[in-house]
Amino acid sequence: MSVPDPKAAPVARAQFNDLGPNAAGTGSNEINLNLILDVSVTVALEVGRAKMSVRELLQLAPGAIVELDRLAGEPLDVLVNGVRIARGEVVVVNDKFGIRLTDVVSPTERMEHAQ
Repeated sequence: MSVPDPKAAPVARAQFNDLGPNAAGTGSNEINLNLILDVSVTVALEVGRAKMSVRELLQLAPGAIVELDRLAGEPLDVLVNGVRIARGEVVVVNDKFGIRLTDVVSPTERMEHAQ
């Protein structure tokens, strides 16, 4: 059994379809979201932030209070993979915490921040 010589194999440039807005081939500007519906993303709710030195961080103990950069009652940020997509307020539903969205970032603004 002979092994083919890889140097003698025919080489051709790879061809890819256009990835622009009309890539679906429908001629419209609609994007087929069905392609990404099962992609997992990380959703985080940000109450606020604090900046501290490593020394201060290492001195934290049970009962310590960390002052955040937000006022009480200010809306929380809803982040998906680190990008803010909405703001909301904390609610309790069946003894579990949840968030009621009060403001959703426009799709255009979301795409600008995602890049």
